[in-house]
Amino acid sequence: MSRIEKMSILGVRSFGIEDKDKQIITFFSPLTILVGPNGAGKTTIIECLKYICTGDFPPGTKGNTFVHDPKVAQETDVRAQIRLQFRDVNGELIAVQRSMVCSQKSKKTEFKTLEGVITRTKHGEKVSLSSKCAEIDREMISSLGVSKSVLNNVIFCHQEDSNWPLSEGKALKQKFDEIFSATRYIKALETLRQVRQTQDQKVKECQTELKYLKQNKEKACEIRDQITSKEAQLTSSKEIVKSYENELDPLKNRLKEIEHNLSKIMRLDNEIKALDSRKKQMEKDNSELEQKMEKVFQGTDEQLNDLYHNHQRTVREKERRLVDCQRELEKLNKESRLLNQEKSELLVEQGRLQLQADRHQEHIRARDSLIQSLATQLELDGFERGPFSERQIKNFHKLVRERQERETETANQLMNDFAEKETLKQRQIDEIRDKKTGLGRIIELKSEILSKKQNELKNVKYELQQLEGSSDRILELDQELKKAADKDEQIRKIKSRHSEELTSLLGYFPNKKQLEDWLHSKSKEINQTRDRLAKLNKELASAEQNKNHINNELRRKEEQLSSYEDKLFDICGSQDFESDLDKLKEEIEKSSKQRAMLAGATAVYSQFITQLTDENQSCCPVCQRVFHTEAELQEVISDLQSKLRLAPDKLKSTESE
Repeated sequence: MSRIEKMSILGVRSFGIEDKDKQIITFFSPLTILVGPNGAGKTTIIECLKYICTGDFPPGTKGNTFVHDPKVAQETDVRAQIRLQFRDVNGELIAVQRSMVCSQKSKKTEFKTLEGVITRTKHGEKVSLSSKCAEIDREMISSLGVSKSVLNNVIFCHQEDSNWPLSEGKALKQKFDEIFSATRYIKALETLRQVRQTQDQKVKECQTELKYLKQNKEKACEIRDQITSKEAQLTSSKEIVKSYENELDPLKNRLKEIEHNLSKIMRLDNEIKALDSRKKQMEKDNSELEQKMEKVFQGTDEQLNDLYHNHQRTVREKERRLVDCQRELEKLNKESRLLNQEKSELLVEQGRLQLQADRHQEHIRARDSLIQSLATQLELDGFERGPFSERQIKNFHKLVRERQERETETANQLMNDFAEKETLKQRQIDEIRDKKTGLGRIIELKSEILSKKQNELKNVKYELQQLEGSSDRILELDQELKKAADKDEQIRKIKSRHSEELTSLLGYFPNKKQLEDWLHSKSKEINQTRDRLAKLNKELASAEQNKNHINNELRRKEEQLSSYEDKLFDICGSQDFESDLDKLKEEIEKSSKQRAMLAGATAVYSQFITQLTDENQSCCPVCQRVFHTEAELQEVISDLQSKLRLAPDKLKSTESE
């Protein structure tokens, strides 16, 4: 038999949403009785038991009224959680958790059920099952060993639905059928009837299929005979084709020989044509050379060879001198390029340093403005005009730190004084409450005694009027007078017994009016103390609200931090933020260098154009190459002007990146 052991409730109806407000209810065996005034939460406990076991909300609610009201809690999101620990029909320990959240929107509240978890303990190991993987309601019903209808209508029946046995006949029959599972028996019979009809239909279909299968078998036998005959015909046809192939083999060999001889003939023909064309070209070149010769050498071949060798030596000498000149020119060009490169790097470095200096000045001005505004707020003298030196900044930091420490000490002192005053007021309230209780009891006792005496006196007067002149009644009257004297003595003893307490409280023994006035004044003081206590409670609630607001801000900052970390992870692709940051710094430094280079390129291009146009230089200012024509010079100037026009756009694109 299953048995419920413990249940914890948080954020449901009147139960609070903080961890300190979590309530844990222990259920005893064999009976647990819930006793409390109206609104204490007895019905809420039963509703929580019903919800954790069946997943159904109380009647008349859609979930948002089942959770603690966000407006009362002064929160935008309120989370509710119910946990139940019980033993199933096998005696195993099971823990179930269901969570909900209610969010306050602009005009309405939004309710959402969170993921539920059921945990089983088997052989000392815990096995958890989420609502994403299984249906917790079905697991709970199987673990408790009780149907859902019994849980809803009998065990956890809500007080608003407790009169269902007095409902109309049809609804009552439906309830009892659900409780005693009569519908399952009817459904089983219906299922059997449907299965029988399905099987009969399948038998008819199988008989029809058997008839067609027999026909198909006969057709298959006919087709098999036809295939056998066709295979015999195919075998005879293959033998005929093979004989034809044997006759074709010598013809194929003869055809290959003919093709081979034809390829040789074509190759020889092509060689003859190539030689003829080469001969004609050589004859044509020879005739052209003869026509171009202006003077024919009349000497011998030896003289011609000597003249040819002398000419070759002269050419080699000139080539050697040309190589030396080119090597010297390359060396000079290399030195010129190095100097120009150093010049451009220095210009780039100048632009970058100028940019950093401008940024540094902007930061200093922003720092001075912040110091002036903060000094004005904190009423600090000597910081009205900038710029500030390092000594003034250190002095400002020291003053701000001292001001912060003083404010912190003042706040702590106020909190301590407030706590001491609250403790003292609470102690005084308790003492006054105890005194009021004792005095109230004394007043009630005195009033009862006084009313009794007045009634007795009225009776005595009435009897005296009736029995006037009767000697027999005189004796009775004397006895009554003695009783009255005894009562007066008792009253005197009571006064003497309580006179010390009244005298210690008031300083004298009061009469009735004085006692009432004193009680009225004490009641007035109690009311004033209650008002002060209410004010202090209101201040405490405000402080709690501020604390909650700070906690919410802290949670929001933590969520922002996690979201920023997720964004960094999405951007970087790993948790190695340091290496990614180094890479980003390298890219930023590279972009800064490129921006500084582009900023310095404008000045460089302008200076080159000025040198080429105004100074009438006929050589390149970078490589010192000489321009032989005006067209080359204008081409270089136009190229530099186009680069100068594109430099601002490149600078803007680099800054945007």
